[in-house]
Amino acid sequence: MSYKAGIYDIIVIGGGHAGCESALASARLGHKTLLLTMNLDSIALMPCNPSIGGTGKGHLVREIDALGGEMAKNIDKTMIQCKMLNTAKGPAVHSLRAQADKLKYQQEMKKTLEKQENLFIKQHEVVSIKLEGSRVKNVITKTGAIFDTSSIIITTGTYLKSRIVIGDVSYDGGPNGLFGANELSESLIEIGVKLLRFKTGTPARVDKRSVDFEKMTIQEGDEKIVPFSFDTENIKIDQVPCYLTYTNEKTHQVIKDNLHLSPLYSGNITGVGPRYCPSIEDKVVRFSDKPKHQIFIEPEGRDTDELYVQGMSSSLPEDVQLKMLRTVEGMENVEIMRSAYAIEYDNIDPLQLWPSLEYKGIDGLFFAGQINGTSGYEEAAAQGLIAGINASLKLKGESPLILDRSQAYIGVLIDDIVTKGTLEPYRMMTSRAEYRLILRQDNADLRLTDIGKDIGLIDDIRYQKFIKKKIMVLEEIERLKNTVLKPDVHLEAFLRGKNSSFSNQGISLYELIKRPEISYFELHDLDKERGNLPKNVTEQVEIQIKYEGYIKKQLNQVEQFKKLEKRKIPENIDYESISGLRLEARQKLGKVRPVSIGHASRISGVSPADISVLLVYMENYSRKESAKNNGD
Repeated sequence: MSYKAGIYDIIVIGGGHAGCESALASARLGHKTLLLTMNLDSIALMPCNPSIGGTGKGHLVREIDALGGEMAKNIDKTMIQCKMLNTAKGPAVHSLRAQADKLKYQQEMKKTLEKQENLFIKQHEVVSIKLEGSRVKNVITKTGAIFDTSSIIITTGTYLKSRIVIGDVSYDGGPNGLFGANELSESLIEIGVKLLRFKTGTPARVDKRSVDFEKMTIQEGDEKIVPFSFDTENIKIDQVPCYLTYTNEKTHQVIKDNLHLSPLYSGNITGVGPRYCPSIEDKVVRFSDKPKHQIFIEPEGRDTDELYVQGMSSSLPEDVQLKMLRTVEGMENVEIMRSAYAIEYDNIDPLQLWPSLEYKGIDGLFFAGQINGTSGYEEAAAQGLIAGINASLKLKGESPLILDRSQAYIGVLIDDIVTKGTLEPYRMMTSRAEYRLILRQDNADLRLTDIGKDIGLIDDIRYQKFIKKKIMVLEEIERLKNTVLKPDVHLEAFLRGKNSSFSNQGISLYELIKRPEISYFELHDLDKERGNLPKNVTEQVEIQIKYEGYIKKQLNQVEQFKKLEKRKIPENIDYESISGLRLEARQKLGKVRPVSIGHASRISGVSPADISVLLVYMENYSRKESAKNNGD
């Protein structure tokens, strides 16, 4: 029997990484928010890697933090190891990655949610969403509770009609032995939402006591930890090591001998899996020329003996999994604590969403996270934050926050999925960002903190700290430009020692730093006026000087990009009536309904010729509208 259970401004369905960010953002922006999750103990669960960040993903976490989100702060509190990746390459691809104590990560995030003003958390399974016309009205739970609302954010992750598959065994269930949500899919279909079917998976967890680490290569964290949050001063912890080992010919033979038992090849799995994070079966088949594959052994926390076997995601039968693992050096006597599995689940076609992450056909219905066809905690959290912000802005009658591709990796992520869609779980990579030299993780605060402040998620104390850093960077760059060294014996000796050219002309510190062979820090003895600046300031100074030419070139490209983004397309445009557009372009434009010419140009199937036709049409459209308004 149903009953009225309360009225809320915003209801978030799902307590994963997207749900946490959505709920915190909307509550912090002053709205009475309800977070509904099927199990309170699964809030911020890490059912796959016990880590946050990584290539491309670390950029997202930094951006979430700059906008006022929570993920960066939470991993700073609960990490057990941290490394900066890709340091041998340029700063555009440097990315933080931290091992988390997964249980503490959950506990800390749950504590943050519970202490948040305006936020209410309840354990319920939502089975139905009801509309009033084309607006959301309420949600109904399995126990009959009816919660009325003006806005709903669905962040159900991989739980919708989820099915666990291990060999020829399959059963309804969610990640980590939790229940799946089996009824909400039907409700979404009833209100017109198109669903897809995706697949992901996770490797086995093994017992630390059964692993011989002496046969593996130790992987230590960085000596100096760089925090994820710009608000974290420093982190000092005893870091827990990870270990590296490899598969071998014996491992690959076990897999080949049992491929017929893999549900990936037997047809027992129909969902589309992630291309960039394949199972070990896929790796062995697709890269048959490789004699070995990297395997990282990662601790799941300080107070557990469970180890995550990164690189060996599988859905093979349990006995085959054990046989396969025991061929790996250091795991000859390994014991499995949790078996690897594949999971199939329903997700939506993200082409149905506006760039605000609101569903095109229903007012007040937002989607965020893996339900949008993405993979990863970081991608989910980024979408969750934006959905929470935009649900709040909509209730206030304000325009949504749309980050474009030149502003943030978050903008790239959302633009990709709502413009191009995705036929497999989408994963963020630095290669997806065409402006990655200016979208570095080190400058996420300089790019986005002002936006976070304007929205209301960055407080005055943090903002003043940010402004102070910004001023210090600008002042130091100006000082370096104005500090000119005389051509004396000290300068000559220094330059010759660096194999750098020397002339009898004076040269500024700024010009010296621009030389690839000289760093800001190496000029310490020649720079008598240098103050004791924080590392995050000097890092910015050096990057901005060294890459000045490249950055200017990219900023010019951004200007051209923004011109197309500013050419807005009327919402009511009838693409079928535009003569000259190819049939495919009419269909794609009508489905995606781009908000600008720039947006339209990125739609798969829309050619430059179609854009030219569209521009001519819009010129004529504007003239007619202007004449109509002037009464001509």
